[in-house]
Amino acid sequence: MINVNIGLIPGTLAYAWIFGVGVIINIILAILFALAFEGIILWLRKKPLKPHLTDYSAVVAAWLFALCLPMHSPWWLVAVGIGFTMIVGKHLYGGLGFNPFNPAMVGYVVLLISFPREMTTWYLPIVISGESIGWLDSIAYSFGLADIHQWDALSSATPLDQFKTLSGQNLPISEIRLSPVFGNFVAVGWEWVAGGWLAGGLWLLLTRTIKWHIPVTVLASSSFMALVFYLIDPNTVASPLFHLLSGSILIGAFFIATDPVTAATTDNGRIVYGILIGFLVYVIRSWGGYPDGVAFAVLLANMCVPLIDYYTRPSVYGADTPDRPDE
Repeated sequence: MINVNIGLIPGTLAYAWIFGVGVIINIILAILFALAFEGIILWLRKKPLKPHLTDYSAVVAAWLFALCLPMHSPWWLVAVGIGFTMIVGKHLYGGLGFNPFNPAMVGYVVLLISFPREMTTWYLPIVISGESIGWLDSIAYSFGLADIHQWDALSSATPLDQFKTLSGQNLPISEIRLSPVFGNFVAVGWEWVAGGWLAGGLWLLLTRTIKWHIPVTVLASSSFMALVFYLIDPNTVASPLFHLLSGSILIGAFFIATDPVTAATTDNGRIVYGILIGFLVYVIRSWGGYPDGVAFAVLLANMCVPLIDYYTRPSVYGADTPDRPDE
């Protein structure tokens, strides 16, 4: 858990540098709410507080959840999402080690479905807007002491959302790139954030916190899908590079899909699991109702883990077939 927290630092710093300090405030609020909910639930379940509160699992879940939120989210939005993350996503199934779904993605999806307006109010990179919302203004808005409408000129849809909307209007790539959020290859600023997640992911691999199977197959399968459709119609379809560097697939591949509790357990199973997530991410981005799709792809793949583990379970030593309950 500590290695995961360390791995999140480069991407978080890049995120704050490009978009402002609102993301740091979201993380702090999410961690405080997560520890509070964890403590209350542990007390109600008559479980010891110290070993569970100091295993950093709540911090990891809260940090990942907060990174999914728009900058400058109100405190109540963070509280509701973390409540679902900790209560429904984690403790409803028995706590750490028993949850079938990634807790952070459970909380995020609940908010995305329930509060679409608040979850789609994103902000332009500082390099485009030329203005940053400081600590005091960010804190004031988070606690309802300032009006968000005074910053409407700085707000914007995410690059993936803008691309999905504009391409749905049958605009060619050459016209879509006229939007200030798009650079020559990817969305402005987002490539630095993606680089931070990649650096953190390499740290997880070097420290053997995770294995290569899931992140490599998630990125490879999603990129393969993007490449196939890009080669068919490069005038209207986004490039694989855009898909890799303009959304959340890198943090999803290294930090979310690799959750050891909710992912497949065997090496072959992890490969199947990663391919499935990458495939679903591209399908949802291209033809689904949501512009990114990483959270939904991970949760759908979580549902398939028991089946994947069943068919990729290795044989018992000396047996000719896998050791399955019905054999």
